[in-house]
Amino acid sequence: MKFEENLVHGKLIQRYKRFLADVQLDDGTVVVAHCTNSGTMKSCIESGAEVYLTPVTDPKRKTRFTWEMIQINNAWVGINTGNPNKLAFEAILTNQIPGLEGYTTVKREVKFGDSRFDIYAENQHEKCFVEVKNVTLKEGKYALFPDAVTTRGQKHLKTLINVKKNGMRAVMLYIVQRSDVEIFAPATAIDPNYAETLKKALENGVEVIVMQAKVTPQEITLFKELPAEF
Repeated sequence: MKFEENLVHGKLIQRYKRFLADVQLDDGTVVVAHCTNSGTMKSCIESGAEVYLTPVTDPKRKTRFTWEMIQINNAWVGINTGNPNKLAFEAILTNQIPGLEGYTTVKREVKFGDSRFDIYAENQHEKCFVEVKNVTLKEGKYALFPDAVTTRGQKHLKTLINVKKNGMRAVMLYIVQRSDVEIFAPATAIDPNYAETLKKALENGVEVIVMQAKVTPQEITLFKELPAEF
């Protein structure tokens, strides 16, 4: 996924009200950027850290920038929760995700029951619903999800179980937008109910795929599958 515009460089001053961040640009100007990440962003918030923003020209937007990434431990961490969906869609279309190759139809934002899944794919052999989650939380060598309690995430897992029971393929796809981790695991200490629901989903045939992304100011690319511990 290449960024369509040149990103704007600055340094983080503070994040506040969940969806806003003050950033000082290289010319000294302080701007307000929209933060798409509704979680705590624990382990990827550091005042004074370098960040990159996308400029926004939409006159309906109150903020003129969207926060894309932050540099932590000398590596970029992607914090825009919309990018993993774009990444996954492009990757499934072009057969770049192990186990999700060979689909002739790929669509975004498709409903099943009372949920809307990020991706729907099908071929002559099967139909598949894929839910995509952005992972930024780091603890040692582990990438953990979620970084805050998520009842919505639990609902998606339960609906994926129903997808599987209805004879279709159900996939939970985690996109890890940082390169300084080695293993994925559920954040049991933060949301034990989510961890338990994920375990139940696995027992009912829901598949879990974890892909690690390389984040740069020019593009974000999927570069390897990570092992998972449950």
